[in-house]
Amino acid sequence: MTNTLPRVRGAVGGQPKAPERAPVAAPVSRLRALDGLRLIAALMVALYHYGGRSGDISKGWGASPKKLFPATHEWFSYGCLGVQIFFVISGFVICMSGWGRPLRAFFASRVARLYPAYWAALIIITAVFALPWVVYKTVTPSEFVVNLTMLQMPVGVHRVLGVCWTLWAELRFYALFALCVVLPGATRRRVILFCAGWTLAAAITTTAKQPFLDAVFMPEYAPFFIGGMGLYLLHRNRRDLIAWGITGVSWAIGQHYAVAGLWHRPNPAAFSNRQASVIIAIVTIGFLLVGAIALGYFRWANWSWLTVAGALTYPFYLVHEHLGWVVVGILHRKLHIPAPATFALTIAAMLLLAWLMNRYVERWATPMIRRALSRKPTPAVTPR
Repeated sequence: MTNTLPRVRGAVGGQPKAPERAPVAAPVSRLRALDGLRLIAALMVALYHYGGRSGDISKGWGASPKKLFPATHEWFSYGCLGVQIFFVISGFVICMSGWGRPLRAFFASRVARLYPAYWAALIIITAVFALPWVVYKTVTPSEFVVNLTMLQMPVGVHRVLGVCWTLWAELRFYALFALCVVLPGATRRRVILFCAGWTLAAAITTTAKQPFLDAVFMPEYAPFFIGGMGLYLLHRNRRDLIAWGITGVSWAIGQHYAVAGLWHRPNPAAFSNRQASVIIAIVTIGFLLVGAIALGYFRWANWSWLTVAGALTYPFYLVHEHLGWVVVGILHRKLHIPAPATFALTIAAMLLLAWLMNRYVERWATPMIRRALSRKPTPAVTPR
């Protein structure tokens, strides 16, 4: 690196003193513990989809998971809170990745990250559901084409992936963050104003009861994204009192929405009866774990395999639910493998498929799409 500092005269003999080198900032190390937490959150959701609810998974098992897992189905039902943990992580990561990036680079990174594995999952699941012996319905060709855009929910089209509702929430968060923070340039002040403004807008939206405002400001999910951004500000400066305030307020509102959405009065006929205290505890643990990682308490968890775990999380999350129904049916009903072993083998099969998708789709498609979208268009030459 070329040093541009001027030479200064030394005190002895008037000889020039060697120039002092400017300190070089240490490169930001990857937060590998965050990758591990991502996979844990995805596995929580898988526990919920395979053993913590009824519905389509019952066709795969041939019976309600409540009967197959009488001692654990209640605990599996809390796995849906992995989504809230995902949103906290997303708030942290998007704030980190958008800091110092122009809008074009931010847009390219998000599209390249989301779409390759998503398109692969759409193709795989649509093809499997089209098999004549599979009992689950596939979408029409027209609906499949709309699903490629990831905008099927606002358009009102049947979903290929059940989990894509969370992607629609992520897309709205990205759009808000890009317009309010990335476009003008990310700074601490701008992020704080964005968090405060979104928190207020989400609270007003709750009282306004307007579908458009609900779609834009997402009051039930906003606290988790905002809390993640507050934790990223703490990652930059743990003494930032405003960031502590953002995180605390987001946790308080977030746990309320989690309880309101998942708790109901005990009912013997219900599949599960979640306890409000357990819901609050899981949300709290999610915030605490992301916070501990942000503050550096998990620097020791720097194993390279955690990066692999993080890479598998997104494709695993995409394919595990719908393909899991089919795999469970084959293993349990056709091959008569016991339910606990089927459960474990299905998760292992989905992780293997996720590795294949990462290895043969994401590793080449993601950088290719990112480069293509990051490249500035060549100006047209006007003929004279």
